[in-house]
Parts: sequence; structure tokens; C-alpha cells
Amino acid sequence: MRTPRLSVVIPAYNNGKTIAETIRSILADGGDDIELVVADHSSTDDTLEQIRQFASDDRVTILETPSGGGAPRNWNRVTESARGELLKLVCGDDIVLPGTLRRQMAILEDPSVSLTACRRDIVDAEGKVLFSGWGLRGIGRRMPGHRAVRAAVRAGSNLFGEPASVMMRRSALEDAGGWRSDFPYLIDQATYSRVLFQGDFVPDLATGATFRMSATQWSVVLVRDQATQAKQFHRALHAEHPRAVSAVDVMVGNVRATLMARARQVSYWMLKRRMR
Repeated sequence: MRTPRLSVVIPAYNNGKTIAETIRSILADGGDDIELVVADHSSTDDTLEQIRQFASDDRVTILETPSGGGAPRNWNRVTESARGELLKLVCGDDIVLPGTLRRQMAILEDPSVSLTACRRDIVDAEGKVLFSGWGLRGIGRRMPGHRAVRAAVRAGSNLFGEPASVMMRRSALEDAGGWRSDFPYLIDQATYSRVLFQGDFVPDLATGATFRMSATQWSVVLVRDQATQAKQFHRALHAEHPRAVSAVDVMVGNVRATLMARARQVSYWMLKRRMR
């Protein structure tokens, strides 16, 4: 069995309306030296049936994850089944734009780079672009990974973007202990940070993915909980890496996390009214 250079993994859950488009975007961009691992986490819609239409492609592996364990269980399930040197996780309602996989694989040919991330378009449930070229604010150049982590802490937000924007070295993710589950709302940023302490960050300055907003993101409680976990995460990073993330960084980042949460809630409210 061939060993792919890149593993793209999709932890799917109730993505019946979008998963086929997500898979097609990856297979069309990947070529023959990738594998695609998709795990359905006991969906209650037709997600699994939609996935199975791609079973004849020998690049595709289809798994079923029993219910329970939340997102970390399925994210780690697909990741542990990956065989490639490089890894990219894509959620089942997001899209990889043409050229992204090749561009990011080329960046990671440098063994000192542990992670790259691109800009993305934010789209609504129907795929209409709401914000274009979003991301990489303040991290638009190569830098040691710990500096990129510090920049994100001080910004009070995930500067790297959702998983479809990111590609990393699989060995670095394994050394980091897999997807971090102690901050569920920050599972992506918290994991990126552990990976980035192992190497450099190099941005992919193109817009390479789409992130689909869902109605659940408009919850006041959710946004408040995200801000609370961001502050806890900042303090944990300071405790683990005090020379990289200072107490002042945490203080600045916590204030900005609160402000970002309020701004995000206002934005979601305005978008919800616009989309009625």
C-alpha cells in the first residue's frame, strides 16, 4: 500500500447537506499522493450515505465513530488513522479552494516548519461570502512558532483560523499529544499552539479555504463560554511556557478576548437579521 505524503482528515457529524462538496474539493485538489480519511460520528442525517458515494476512490478511507466523546473523539479518530507525513483536518461543511493543498505542502517541505495557515472566506449557510480573505492578522510573515503563539494570545483570538486553513506536520501533532480536549471551544488553537512550540510558522498568504457559519454560533451563551475558555487557555499557556507567553501577554489577551467576544456577538446578530 502506498504511503501518501498528505493525509486530509474529515471528522463528520450531521453534514449531509455539505459533506459531498467538501470531499470533492479535496479530491479535486489533491492528486495521487494524498489520502482522505472520513469518519462519521453517529450522524442522525444522511452524512454516512453521502460519504459512501466516494468509496470507490482508492484514496478514500471511510470510518464510523461510535457516539460520545464530543468533537475531540472524532478529531483524534481520523488523525490516528492518518498515514501521511503531513496532516490537514477539514470540517464537513468547509471547502478547500483549488491550489491550496499543493501550496501548503510546498511550504512544509522545509523540515523546520511545523505549521502553515492560509486566509479564508467566511460564508453563510448557502455559501454566500460574508467576509473575504479573513485571517493572518499580525502573523503575515515567517516567524518562530512561539512568537506566533504569543501574537495570538495578545490578539485574544485565533489568528490561524479554522482547521481547513491549516496544514501541519503529523509527527509534531503526535508529539503534542493529539488534538487538545481540555479547552473544547479552542480545540484548534490550543492544539496549534502545542505544535508551534516545535518549529516555525510560515503563512500561506493566499485565500485557500471557506469557513461556513452556522446558526449555533449566534448563541450568546456560546460566545461567552468561548471567551471564558480563551482566558483559561491563556493562563495555562503562561504556566507551561512563561518565557514565551508573559503575564502581560495574558492580561492584554484576556481583555481583548472579552472585547472580541462582544464584537463577534454583535456581528452574528447583524448577520442573522440580514439573512432572514
